[in-house]
Amino acid sequence: MVTADTMELAGRRVAVIGLARSGIAAARLLQESGAHVTVADRKERAEVLHQLESLEQSTVRCILGSGYESALNSADLVVISPGVPYRMEALERVRHRGVSVIGELDLASRFLSVPILALTGTNGKSTTVTLIGKMLEHSGKRVFVGGNLGTALSEAALHTLNASKRGQPCPYDLLVVEVSSFQLETVERFHPWIAGILNVTVDHQDRYASIDEYLAAKHRIFENLTLSDYAIFNLDDPRVASLRKTVKGRVLGFTKTHALPPDVSGGAYLNEDRIMVNIEGKTHEICRRNEIKIIGDHNVDNAMVATIYALLSGCPLPAIRQVLRDFPGLEHACEVVRERRGVRFINDSKGTNVDATVKALESIDRPILLIAGGRDKGGDFSRLASSIRRRVKRLFLIGEAAPLIANAVEGHQVVERVGTLKEAVELAASGAERGDVVLLSPACASFDMFVDYQDRGRQFKTLVQSLPS
Repeated sequence: MVTADTMELAGRRVAVIGLARSGIAAARLLQESGAHVTVADRKERAEVLHQLESLEQSTVRCILGSGYESALNSADLVVISPGVPYRMEALERVRHRGVSVIGELDLASRFLSVPILALTGTNGKSTTVTLIGKMLEHSGKRVFVGGNLGTALSEAALHTLNASKRGQPCPYDLLVVEVSSFQLETVERFHPWIAGILNVTVDHQDRYASIDEYLAAKHRIFENLTLSDYAIFNLDDPRVASLRKTVKGRVLGFTKTHALPPDVSGGAYLNEDRIMVNIEGKTHEICRRNEIKIIGDHNVDNAMVATIYALLSGCPLPAIRQVLRDFPGLEHACEVVRERRGVRFINDSKGTNVDATVKALESIDRPILLIAGGRDKGGDFSRLASSIRRRVKRLFLIGEAAPLIANAVEGHQVVERVGTLKEAVELAASGAERGDVVLLSPACASFDMFVDYQDRGRQFKTLVQSLPS
């Protein structure tokens, strides 16, 4: 569908800052809409050559390296990637002269007219968004699943725009979008039909001055809701639950307690070991918690939230139950890699903050040899101490944060600092006994040693698979 917003971009000078996945997708979308596009990145051309190959370079201007900020000088609109700090001084100067600075998420949403199902949170959002998508697909709906997870929303917008130009209908019935706090910092018109927050724990304190500032960024997912939209809150998370009194839209909640409070109009809860969901005044029994295939108590929350989204979107109960029974979990999220000599190896490379690692530790009921460490994001590693003392028999620390974690768990009997992931895997494998679990759950970002958490997880899996039988 070609909208008025789309038409406004034709002929305008737009600067795209940051040439990661979402920046390239935004640039391609802008090119197709007729904008005059300048792409810019602090990296040199050799470092982004692969990304640039996907652009129509005859119609795009590139400014790379130390002078990349000059791309902002003549822009009518600026689109930034999530990794670009939205408060950087050059962007503040742009705003001061009246130019909008938006994110790729907000740009893409202006091309889309089908309902958006958006979800944010510190942990679990990728798993939950994937569950929602599978439930919708299983019920026969045409679904886009992406955003912060996997495919940028601009790719969906580009497919929609091209279909419209060919006189074809929109290729999607619904858009399921994982949204990060970084993406929400710059929203102007992003308007989900259903929006929710899974949880908020300390994370990204290298970007935010406080947990309250981080929470405020998450809260912006509800900014453009209307009375006909839905807002979903974790009622067991005090920080999240307190936000429900400040939003428009119909408020729903989820809780592991036995009932919903009277000030929400529906949602999900536990009745003993059964997941129950109340939607539009009707209560449904979904399944028993032990019927959910993915492990971990936190995945009960994820299942409840996915079910709320699916029921609101018209999914039949059999499709929802089937997905909950069959879905094994995401790659790099408590992913079982191998069973070797009675020892299970689990890849939780997606555990990039302290809370995620605590949840991983608490979800495993076997003795654990833990591999942790990486680049610190301002996490409170002291919160690991209790779980490590109770559940971890040996701790192997890698990366820049190794001394910080070692100090936080001082007194734990077996802590070993090692130079590489390979060394950690080999030491853990040689020291593990039948019935143990070797768990990679770093509680840190990966960028000191790896490209990203996927690269870290795949290297771990390769190392584990190469261990001799």
